[in-house]
Parts: sequence; structure tokens; C-alpha cells
Amino acid sequence: MRTRSFMKWSLVVTVIALLAVLAAGVMAQEDTRTAPVAWPDLGGREITIATTNDYPPYQYFDENNVLVGWEYDVIGDICALINCVPVFEQTSWEGLLIAVSNGDFDIGSGGITYTAERDEVLDFTQLFHTYAERLLVVDGESRFTDSASLMAISDFMVGTQIGTTNEITAQTLYGADKVNSYESFGAAVQALINGDVDAVVIDGPAGQGFIDAQGGLMMLDDVLSGTQGLSFPMTPGSDLIQPFNAAMSALKASGRWTETCIKWFPDSTAEFCS
Repeated sequence: MRTRSFMKWSLVVTVIALLAVLAAGVMAQEDTRTAPVAWPDLGGREITIATTNDYPPYQYFDENNVLVGWEYDVIGDICALINCVPVFEQTSWEGLLIAVSNGDFDIGSGGITYTAERDEVLDFTQLFHTYAERLLVVDGESRFTDSASLMAISDFMVGTQIGTTNEITAQTLYGADKVNSYESFGAAVQALINGDVDAVVIDGPAGQGFIDAQGGLMMLDDVLSGTQGLSFPMTPGSDLIQPFNAAMSALKASGRWTETCIKWFPDSTAEFCS
């Protein structure tokens, strides 16, 4: 009897101890869930953003000569969350990435594609858009409907912007002698309108941006390369990567990201704006 009583009492003590441990674990979980999360706070710090202001709908001058675009809105939203002041500084595309790499600017903007080669000299945020490269042509173009039929024209020429991944794609597909590279996509599009080139190799979202901003243009359905991603490049070792990524994720979770995307990319798919 004594042995059984002792065993029974030991079992009770063990159960009580186990319940105490479980209760402590639950309380610890609740404490973790309810504890305040440390949010990145840059203390009102100014950050410099290199911009070209010639790449709708990411950044451009509107009909009233006011600087607008997706990147102005999104970077403004990001800074509102992490307490920074964006200072946009206009520069030329050629040399922009080198300037960011050297620390002349904190961030680069203008719908910049992430590549492994660029990652060797720059740091990047998480991707914010994925896209395919397309052919932008004048509205009503009937001589060709895709890349193959374009190349069937003996004297065809395509335009694009110098120093871009689009230039690499154009030269790879058509040969360097069939590509005119311009200082800006605006100049390439103007060359298309003037008839100096037959098509412009461009990222799909930017092509749509030029269609919306100028009219008289259209994109062919032909996809020229695999899906690629856009990101914000930053100076190597930048302490802005984590705060920007946190803010971008928060904007997506709140729905603000989708709202801003639909504003500037109304013809894009739901996946593009998610």
C-alpha cells in the first residue's frame, strides 16, 4: 500500500510539474507574440536616389513637367515607414550603377534589372517586379508580327538603350550591326516614331509605360527572353537593405503595394502587382 501511494503521489507531482512547464511555454509564446517588434527607424536620415527621370511609368516628367512615377510613390511610402527623407538626384543612365557602387548615391532607380554580374559590385534589395522583354513598335505595324518575321526584313534595325540588359538581348538576338543603342529609351522611342528603327527592345512594363504616356505605339506578343526581375541597387555593404526589404514586405502585406502598382501599371497582371 505504501508503495502504491508513493507511486500515485509521484505521478501527481510529475503531472503537476509537466503542466507547469507547458503553462510556462504557453506564456512564453504569448509574450513573444505580444512583445513589440523592433521596426527599422533611420531617424529622419536623408538618402540619395539616382534617377534618370525618362523611364515611364517608373519615373518621368508628366504633361505638366512634374516628376511622377511608381518609384517616386513607392520610395516615398518606404521612407514614411522607416523614417527617412528621399532625395532624388537626376543623372544619366550611363555611369549610374558605377556611381551607386562607388557610394556617390545610396540607391539607384529606374526599373533596374538584377543580374549576377551586377551583384558582384552592388548590393540589391528583394525583387519588386518580374517582367519579360518585348518589342515596342508603332501602332498598326503590319510588316512583321514577331521577332522571326522582323528578321525576315533584310534591312531591319532595332533600337534600345545603351548599357542595359535590353541592349545585351538585342545584340544577342539580332547582331550588334542591327542594333542602334541610344542614351535613353526616350531617344530610342523617338527614333522608332521617326522611322529610324523598326522596333525597340524594352522591358514589358516600361513599353506599356511609353504607350500610355505617348500613344501611337504597341507591343508585340513575342517574348524575347526569360523572366527577369527588378530590384533597387545599393552601395555594397549598405545598411539600407534590411530596412527597405522590411518596408517593402509591410507595404505588400497592407495592400498599399498593390494599390500603387495598379495605379501605375493598370494593364499588368495581378501577379505582377502582388
